[in-house]
Amino acid sequence: MFDWATPWALALLFLPLLGWLLLPPLRTEDSAVEVPFFSAMQQLNQAHPFAASKPTALLLPALIWLLLVLALAGPGTPGEPLPASREGYNLMLALDLSESMEIPDMSLYNRPASRLAVVKEAAENFVNNRPNDRMGLILFGERAYLQTPLTYDRKHLRLRIADATAGLAGQTTSIGDAIGLAVKRFKRVTSRERILVLLTDGSNTSGILKPLKAAELAKTEGIRIYTIGLGSDTDSLALQAGFIVPHAAASLDEKTLQSIAELTGGRYFRATDRQSLHEIYQTIDSLEKSPQEAPPLQPRKEYYPFLLAAAWLLACLWLLSQTSLWPRKTGEHP
Repeated sequence: MFDWATPWALALLFLPLLGWLLLPPLRTEDSAVEVPFFSAMQQLNQAHPFAASKPTALLLPALIWLLLVLALAGPGTPGEPLPASREGYNLMLALDLSESMEIPDMSLYNRPASRLAVVKEAAENFVNNRPNDRMGLILFGERAYLQTPLTYDRKHLRLRIADATAGLAGQTTSIGDAIGLAVKRFKRVTSRERILVLLTDGSNTSGILKPLKAAELAKTEGIRIYTIGLGSDTDSLALQAGFIVPHAAASLDEKTLQSIAELTGGRYFRATDRQSLHEIYQTIDSLEKSPQEAPPLQPRKEYYPFLLAAAWLLACLWLLSQTSLWPRKTGEHP
C-alpha cells in the first residue's frame, strides 16, 4: 500500500507561491549604481528562450521544486514484516581433536562412526539452533587454537567444524589451555553472558595451564563452562568396523570435568552415543535460552531516489539552457 514517510513536507509545495504573494517587490532606489549597459542586458534577457517574461522560464524550476518536495515527503510502499532478533549470548565451542577421537566406537545413521564424526554432526545442529548468538570455535589437542572468533556467520562456523580432523592440533590433550584461550578471547567481550561448551574424551595430558586453575580464571571473569565427557560405556574391548576399540572411559577424567563445571556454574554431561550427545546439546540449549525476538521490522520500498535523480537531471538541463551550449534559433543571443 502506497504511503508517505513525512506527508507534512508536501506543504512546502506552496512555499514559492507564498513568497511571491507575501514578499514585497524588489525596488530600485535613486541612489543605486547606474549601469550604462542595462538596456542591452535587458534586450539579451528578452531574447533568451527561457527569459523571465515567458511562461516557459518557470517551467523547469517549478518542476525541479516539485520533485524535490515529493522526494522529501518520502513516498514508498511497506513490505512484509521481518522478525528482528535481539542480541544473544557469546558462546564458544571447544572440541577435542586428540588422537583418541578417531576411535570408531559410535554409530552415525546406523553405521559405525568415529567419535569426532558424531561430535561434528551434533555440533553443527547445535550451531543451527542458536541463530541469535555469536559463536566461536576452539580446537585443541597438544595445543589450543582459535579456529573461528566470535561471529554470526553460521555458514563459516559449520565449514570450520566440518574441516576439523583428529590429530590436527596434536596427539595429546590440553584441556587447561583450551579454557585459558577461551577466557582470553572472552575478555574482549563486554556482554555478561559468556558461555564455553567444552567436549573431550580424555584427560589433561599436556599444556601449560592446569584445568582447575583455568576454571578459576573463568569463574573470575563470569564465564560458565559446560563440560561434556565423550566415550562408549563398554566394559571390555570391542570389535567395530575392523578396529580394536579400547575401553572408552579408561582415560576420561570425569572428576576434573565435573569440578570445572561446578566451579564456573555450569554442568557436566556424559555422552555415550549420538543420541545422548544430541540430548546434551538440547539440554544446554534449554538452560541457556537466547533472548526472545523483538517486535518485527517493517521494511519499505523507497521511491525518493528516483525523484532525486529526475530533479538532478532537470537541474542540469536548466543550467545548460543558461549557457552558450544550448541550441538556439538564428538571431537569438546566449
